[in-house]
Amino acid sequence: MKPFTCLALAAVLLAAPVAAQAQMSASPNGTEAQRAALDRLDMLDGEWRGAATIHGPHGTMTLTQTERVGSMLGGSIKVIEGRGYAADGTTQFNAMATVSWDARAGRYGFRSYAQGHSGDYAFEVTTDGFRWETPAGPGARIEYVAVVRDGTWHEVGTWVAEGQPRRPMIEMRLTRIGDTDWPAGGTVDPTP
Repeated sequence: MKPFTCLALAAVLLAAPVAAQAQMSASPNGTEAQRAALDRLDMLDGEWRGAATIHGPHGTMTLTQTERVGSMLGGSIKVIEGRGYAADGTTQFNAMATVSWDARAGRYGFRSYAQGHSGDYAFEVTTDGFRWETPAGPGARIEYVAVVRDGTWHEVGTWVAEGQPRRPMIEMRLTRIGDTDWPAGGTVDPTP
């Protein structure tokens, strides 16, 4: 082997254990900064139920909307699951999202999965709730603004496109109905 190749190989072999050790020495429950940032969303923890009104191209539909929110990784991630039910009890909408804090970027991360789509979207915690947005076609987006106070979660999604009037897409008004230990409510016994 040429000397340069030997040195490069040695550097790679020595770096791998150091990188693995750095990852292993990090807290399994995230960092203090991550937990502090996610504490600002503790008002969402629990089970919620209410009405969601959706304005679509074929008219308006109202669903019974449920949300359950909990923490994972020692409080460094929030997990949110939403379900919308028709009057006959069938599930018409189901979504799941995670919220985290990226200290290097100095911003929240929001990953959403719904109706066969997924993506990472801009997310901001406000004094009394949060806001986020998702693309909605060329030059358009849906802006979601949520206010959470006194056991009520009110969220409005508005379609916005430059040069066109803003249009309501969804309005959700939920009441907190109780605590939940979801998603961290149980653990698998690690012993065989």
